[in-house]
Parts: sequence; structure tokens; C-alpha cells
Amino acid sequence: MKLSEILQKIDENSAAKKLKNDAILKGIAPLEVASDGYLGYVDQKQYLKSLKTSKASWVLIREADLKEVPDHIEAIVVENPHLVFAKISHFFKKDEFGSLGEDAIIDPSTRIMPNVFLGKNVKIGANCVIMPGVVISDNVEIGANCVIFANVVIYRDSKIGNNIKIHAGSVIGSDGFGYAHTKEGEHIKIEHNGNVVIEDNVEIGANCTIDRAVFGETRIKFGSKIDNLVQIGHNCVVGEHSIIVSQVGLAGSTTTGRNVIMGGQAGTGGHIHIGDYVMIAGRGAVGKNLPPHTKWGGHPLMELDEWMRFYVTLRRELKNKKV
Repeated sequence: MKLSEILQKIDENSAAKKLKNDAILKGIAPLEVASDGYLGYVDQKQYLKSLKTSKASWVLIREADLKEVPDHIEAIVVENPHLVFAKISHFFKKDEFGSLGEDAIIDPSTRIMPNVFLGKNVKIGANCVIMPGVVISDNVEIGANCVIFANVVIYRDSKIGNNIKIHAGSVIGSDGFGYAHTKEGEHIKIEHNGNVVIEDNVEIGANCTIDRAVFGETRIKFGSKIDNLVQIGHNCVVGEHSIIVSQVGLAGSTTTGRNVIMGGQAGTGGHIHIGDYVMIAGRGAVGKNLPPHTKWGGHPLMELDEWMRFYVTLRRELKNKKV
């Protein structure tokens, strides 16, 4: 479908009429990875720098930032780029269970227990066990020596490596929590068209949720171990050999280095990087990038030694007041 037709369907008629390059819209993508025929958007000032090197054909942008758009990208001026992007994402939504495709290819050594649902174009490697109640959607690949426990759901396009354990009730590849908001307070869903990739030797506990990416992938890297009841948001990357303890929550686009340890009920804001070998105490609230080889705790977050001193002092003051 041509970009002008899409804009008209979402009530952006004025923008559609001003288009110089009215071609078929191939897709939407971040400016850093968008190519010819793709549309990007800028909703915050820090992303303007990506315009210079982007290969996108179009960008949704506010009028105040129009001067930042280079000549090789056509600017589409809208009041709320994030909202328009969300509406356009619906035109590229993928079906969870398509009717077309090949039946699952399963290694003869793999055991599929009763009441398992397998979508189209599924591939499962050698020596796996798929327990009752598991749902595996279209285009999912599972490597060798994996155990998928009861009632796990693996959404479309997910890639599961070798020597993986996913415990009961976990959900891999569900939609991320992403919405744009109208002036009237309505919430417009952003369709998540990426996937989840789980590298080799990862173990995922019971009742965890790992959301698929808006674009690209959410990735759990080699050797990481994830406890029960953990939420990992869209486009997150968990580094090699990391340990994520129960009830941790990673907001969208959080990334970590290798061997990161996060204690129970710790959490992050979005778009934050945690460096290699960082340790975060239980209930630590991460609201900024953290340098490698450091330890943190508390809310507001402090270096762990400082947090412990603060906590002892606070306890002492409270005790003195009671006396």
C-alpha cells in the first residue's frame, strides 16, 4: 500500500497531500536500521542525531524539528509522531497463527506429550521434551536438548537455542506493553512485530514473561539464568551468564552486559544499560546507566556501600526518635 493511502486511512489527510515521494511503504523501523522504502519517526530530541546517517525514505517529525531533517529523507510533519507511528504499525501486524505453511519438522528423538499445539513452520531439534499443554506458534525454532515444561506458550517467530529449560507457565514472545496516547486520553496499541531470541544454555523459571520486540529482537544471551516470576520487556537484552532473581522487572529496551546479578524485586526504567559484572541488591530501583564492576542498592539507587551506611544511619535516627 502506498504511504499516502495509509495516511489517509488514519486521518492524516493533510500529510498525505503534501507527500513528494508517494511510494509503497515497505515497513516501519528505527532510523538507525531503516532502509529505502521504510518509515521512521522522531518523538524525542535525543533521536534527532540518527537522522544524518539514516537510510529511511520518510520520517514522522514535529514541525519544530523540521530543520534537522537531511535532504535525502522526506519529512512528514505531524503533531504527534509517536501516535501516528502507532496507528501505522497496525498495517504491518503479523498473524499469530497463519493458515499457510508446512507442518512441524520434529527430530525423531524428541518426545511430544499429549495436548501440545504446534503451529506452521515449526522446527524442533534432537532429544527435546515438550510437555502437555504447551502452545508453540508459527515459525518457532527450538534447538536440541531442550525441555519445555507444561503450559508454556511460545509465540510466533521465537528462536530457542540448545540446552534450554523453560519451566511451567512461562510465556515467550508475547506483545510488549507499548501504547501511544490521544488528546482524549485513549490508548492506541503499538503492534510489536519483532521476536524473542534465547541463546544456548539458558534456563527460564516458572511463570516468567519475555516480551517480543517492537522491531528486531528481545535477546537472552548464552548461559543466563532467570528465576520464577520475572518480567522482561520488549527489546531488552540480557547479557551472557547473567542471573535474574524472582520478581525482577526489566522495562523496555533495558540492556545488560555479561554476568549481571539482579536481586529479587529489583527493577529498571526503560532504555537503560547495566554494565558487565554489576550487582544490584534486592528491590534496587535502577533509573540510570550503571558502569561495569559496581554494586548498587536502594531506592533512590546508590552504590551499595553508601546505601548500607544510609540504611544504618536511618535506622539509628528512627530508633532515637522513638526513645
